Amino acid sequence: MESPPRKIIHIDMDAFYASVEQRDDPSLRGKPVVVGSPAARGVIAAASYEARKFGVRSAMPSSTALRKCPQLVFVPHRFEVYRAVSRQIHGIFADYTDLIEPLSLDEAYLDVSADLASVGSATETARLIRQRIAAETGLTASAGISYNKFLAKMASDQNKPNGQFLVAPGKGQAFVATLPIGRFYGVGQVTEDKMKRLKIETGEDLHRQSLEYLVHHFGRSGPWFYDIARGIDDRPVNPDRERKSSGSETTFETDLLDTARIEAEVAALADKVFAWCGKAQAFGRTATVKIKYADFEQATRRRSLPSAISDAATLRGLAQDLVRSVYPLRRGVRLLGVTVSNFAGAPPAVQAVLPV
Repeated sequence: MESPPRKIIHIDMDAFYASVEQRDDPSLRGKPVVVGSPAARGVIAAASYEARKFGVRSAMPSSTALRKCPQLVFVPHRFEVYRAVSRQIHGIFADYTDLIEPLSLDEAYLDVSADLASVGSATETARLIRQRIAAETGLTASAGISYNKFLAKMASDQNKPNGQFLVAPGKGQAFVATLPIGRFYGVGQVTEDKMKRLKIETGEDLHRQSLEYLVHHFGRSGPWFYDIARGIDDRPVNPDRERKSSGSETTFETDLLDTARIEAEVAALADKVFAWCGKAQAFGRTATVKIKYADFEQATRRRSLPSAISDAATLRGLAQDLVRSVYPLRRGVRLLGVTVSNFAGAPPAVQAVLPV
């Protein structure tokens, strides 16, 4: 006998960082608020719905956002507050399920198949969760409800903000068929552009492609695209999902051309990343350096070691060697980033050498 379909909810807070700021400062309510810096090299971390009406979005350069909406109100981020609110929201989730998979501070998957709170339906569970979030935090959330994670994630965008949407069993393929390919979770700008060149613009277009065709054009992602066009996603909600990487990056006020300064900045980023590795006891074998130039072209350099990177000096040296591989510089450097991945647990202990 086939197992009954899962009952998955994807909860997504509405403009989370900006909404927290508007909640805590009533003078910001109704105004186009962004979390970030108005500096020339600033980047928007979050935008209120009032700001979004002007086309302002997260990850947009502040200068671009100001051109779209000169009356933007900038507020600095308060991540300690956002983390505290996120913990409060997750406490609400725990009253309804033990299977919670966080994606970020403001969104998570919940598997409510077991109906821990005896609510009776996933749709009503989502409504109650959203109602409690509003009552206990003063913030709104949107929800997608379906029989798998992909569909729940897509559904949570349907009635934003402060709404929910159900994709019932048997309705997934029809729901996906209506969506523009750029809406698909996991389809970034580069992949979207490639699909459009191949005349794949909607879920229906994607569904018409054979598995062989998709593997030919998209490699290992081909089977994933083939399945989601049919509303298929067998991934379970994983409350113990391991973090796959840790990184840090910074955007500079003025472009860097001084190689000594660049190497010093990369070293500082490496130290910051390794501090997290030590705290989390998660040590990776692969170091990656990202370089974004003044014209926004990007270069990535990566190197893997046979065993986990065991100390900050090793990561620092790796990162500096990687950034040196792009010399000589022909353009200024706008952004630098360092990431560690390919986690292998704690590094092997180093035995102290005793004096003779």
